Amino acid sequence: MQKIVLIAVCTAVAASLNAQNPSFEKYKQAIPGSPVKFEMIPIKAGSFKMGSNASKQADEQPEHDVTLSAFWMGAKEVTHDEFALYLNDETYAENSDVDAITRPSRPYIEMTLGMGKEGGFPANSMKQHGAIMYCKWLYEKTGIFYRLPTEAEWEYACRAGSTTIYPFGNDSSQLKDYAWYAANSGDRYQKTGLKKPNAWGLYDMLGNVQEWVLDQYSADAYAKSGKNATDPVHTPTSKHPLVVRGGDYNDPASSLTSANREPSDLVWNRRDPQIPKSKWWNADAPFVGFRLVRPVKQPTKEEAEKFFETYLSL
Repeated sequence: MQKIVLIAVCTAVAASLNAQNPSFEKYKQAIPGSPVKFEMIPIKAGSFKMGSNASKQADEQPEHDVTLSAFWMGAKEVTHDEFALYLNDETYAENSDVDAITRPSRPYIEMTLGMGKEGGFPANSMKQHGAIMYCKWLYEKTGIFYRLPTEAEWEYACRAGSTTIYPFGNDSSQLKDYAWYAANSGDRYQKTGLKKPNAWGLYDMLGNVQEWVLDQYSADAYAKSGKNATDPVHTPTSKHPLVVRGGDYNDPASSLTSANREPSDLVWNRRDPQIPKSKWWNADAPFVGFRLVRPVKQPTKEEAEKFFETYLSL
């Protein structure tokens, strides 16, 4: 018994040291207890101009300078294959003393609407709460702190060094090579990673499903950020509206720009028959999903717990 305990302690220590002193290159993360892996892409620290003064959308202005610390971002959107491990983890709910409900309630309708699950389709229809709870579960499974990207991290990674309307330039006719959207999706999301990645190796940053970020939405957020912001995030103080990025399979090309911002909408869950409505699912938002970020500078255990407490108490 003592030997088993010692091995467990050593394994935990090794995982912690690896989390704090990682090699900054792309890697594949295995989810313990399963054959499922996902790829993480290193995004170097740097500065960029966030937003677009040329946009017709006032909430994308003013264009402003942002500096970001290094992080990894998921090469692809989180898939159903990954998310299902969390949904089906019976032992997690039984062994957790953090809160009463640690897994989403079972969906009251088939949330994919028949568009596809296993084999690489993006997880969809969850609220930001559900996406962050997945991150918390993954942190407890791997010992590595994963979270949603901030809005600034998302745009920086999407642009991949570009200053144009789209990551690949200004010609919307090329969008079909990089994104699933209204012109080519067939009114449904598709498996992740089938289109070309951006210059930094990230797939489906535009189109397919919209992606949750950490920020509260406000139309004047950029004016509040100031001219020079470092690692900005507008931490939510309420459940609505929150920010989603990237556009989806039903959107026109004009909604798939690097700078485009969208607020969450209560209409995304209007069919939910429960009172109060689910904090986990959006019955009318099969077009919403998420991808992961891993900051190079990992938080302490106390900092990570505070982060999850802040977001999950909304």
